[in-house]
Amino acid sequence: MSSLPSSSVLRSPRLWIGSGLILAVVSTLFALLYVGGNVNPKGNLRDLPVALVNSDKGLDANGKHMNLGEQVVSGIKKSAEGNKSFDWQVLSRQEADKKLGQGKLYGAVVVPQNFTAAVTGLTSPQQTQPARPTMTVLTNQSAGSFGSSMASQATQKAAHAASAQLGKQLLDRAAAQKAPLAPAAKLLLADPVSVQVADGHPLGTHSAMGLSAFYYALVLVVCGMLGANALTNQVDTALGYLHSDFGPFRLRQPLQHTSRVRTLAISSVLMLAFSLVMGSIVEAATVGILGMDASHLGLLWVYSVATIAVVGISALTLLSVFGVPGMLLSAIVFVAMAVPSSGATVPLEALPGFFRWLSEFEPLRQITGGMRSILYYDAQADAGLTRAWVSMGIALVVALLFGFGVTRLYDRKGLHRVPRPTEPADEAVPATAAA
Repeated sequence: MSSLPSSSVLRSPRLWIGSGLILAVVSTLFALLYVGGNVNPKGNLRDLPVALVNSDKGLDANGKHMNLGEQVVSGIKKSAEGNKSFDWQVLSRQEADKKLGQGKLYGAVVVPQNFTAAVTGLTSPQQTQPARPTMTVLTNQSAGSFGSSMASQATQKAAHAASAQLGKQLLDRAAAQKAPLAPAAKLLLADPVSVQVADGHPLGTHSAMGLSAFYYALVLVVCGMLGANALTNQVDTALGYLHSDFGPFRLRQPLQHTSRVRTLAISSVLMLAFSLVMGSIVEAATVGILGMDASHLGLLWVYSVATIAVVGISALTLLSVFGVPGMLLSAIVFVAMAVPSSGATVPLEALPGFFRWLSEFEPLRQITGGMRSILYYDAQADAGLTRAWVSMGIALVVALLFGFGVTRLYDRKGLHRVPRPTEPADEAVPATAAA
């Protein structure tokens, strides 16, 4: 029997159409998801949380109590009415520091205690050397450098606008006093407040400017996803479903007809075991070799191992249920949809509505939140760690129920990976032998 040359497969329309459709879907999804979430952050910005803090004690003058800090805060709030890009929250300094230390604020404007006294001192004849009043803009890179940058721009703009408004009042007061002002004094009164920028929640120098938690979380997700693919091939090779190529040599184990449920169980046990290895290596490499800033090393190790295990078992489920398409589904779920909806590079408040919806259940957002809590926020439960543990627990239960439920259904319906050989028919026994 003559066989066609292997190059003839290139003339198969099914090969071209099938491959073309798969690659077109992958290219489209990755382009739309990866770029779509980040292409217009300012246009999508909604309710980015920033704080207004008034620590001003005010000043008693002419029988009245004056507090210019309240005027600044109320002025900024009033000017922001109708602008849905930022959520201006009036907080005490203690409340603001707490939220900055939990990643729930991207920045803050702080009016100091002596603000009223310093402002009024600029036009007081008794003040021979008045001190220039200040306002402080706090940033928060731990919540995300991009979101912190947008908050810093907005808070600095608001602080300078408040300074200009106060300047008008001071110039009017100086004119009412009919006191001659030097040009330098007029310039000072026109923009009296010095706006200083400070870090509201400082991070170490080896924290990737607030992105180390995201990169670490992404490494864990990739380890789990790729580990599942590798273990699936290794288990199939050991059971004889696949062959192994080592250079020019090909090896194949004897085929062992194993149920889909048992195959998934074997792969899951291996994933649990190797999660201990991978989690240890990731922490040793990042913290021990690269010197990444990290505390709570024991908790970080447990979290790393658990994350790899949950992601890996979830990916194994997709591979067991859907076969080869499960690899594509894993890439879409754990990478294509996960990265833009993680809120790590672009804050959730600057994402389109579809990606905000994805962020409610996409794994990377939850994992990154827990990692930020461990690395930046002293492992506070309400800084994202509790949500991460709960989300991973739910994901693990769903993956196990879905994976073992569907594979058991396949086994019960006789949908074996390789058809079992038919049992030989019973041979007829000769009558003489029977006698």
